[in-house]
Amino acid sequence: MPEDSPRLLPGTLYMLILRTLSQGPLHGYAITRRIKQCSADVLDVEEGSLYPALNRMLVKGWLRAEWATSETNRRVRLYRLTKEGHKQLALEADEFNKLVRAIQLVMKTA
Repeated sequence: MPEDSPRLLPGTLYMLILRTLSQGPLHGYAITRRIKQCSADVLDVEEGSLYPALNRMLVKGWLRAEWATSETNRRVRLYRLTKEGHKQLALEADEFNKLVRAIQLVMKTA
């Protein structure tokens, strides 16, 4: 993430990628563009973070990848969620929501 972007909590990048791909298959650049767009230009995921995360997610079985041709006629690798990826998204979202609620409680009472 660029210096002026907020830091993500550990594991949050996986959740953002999974959520983004839950809408359908995308290539890497499109994933970063969609995350930035959906976050009102606040979250800017760099290639150096994205591609290692995508590779780890492929190894974990959360994603599947295939080569395709983009709208601009370039060869791209499309990523899509597997059944395990959909399950992991639900787990990640649940854990994230618990964490956010706990932080909000501390911020209200501390």
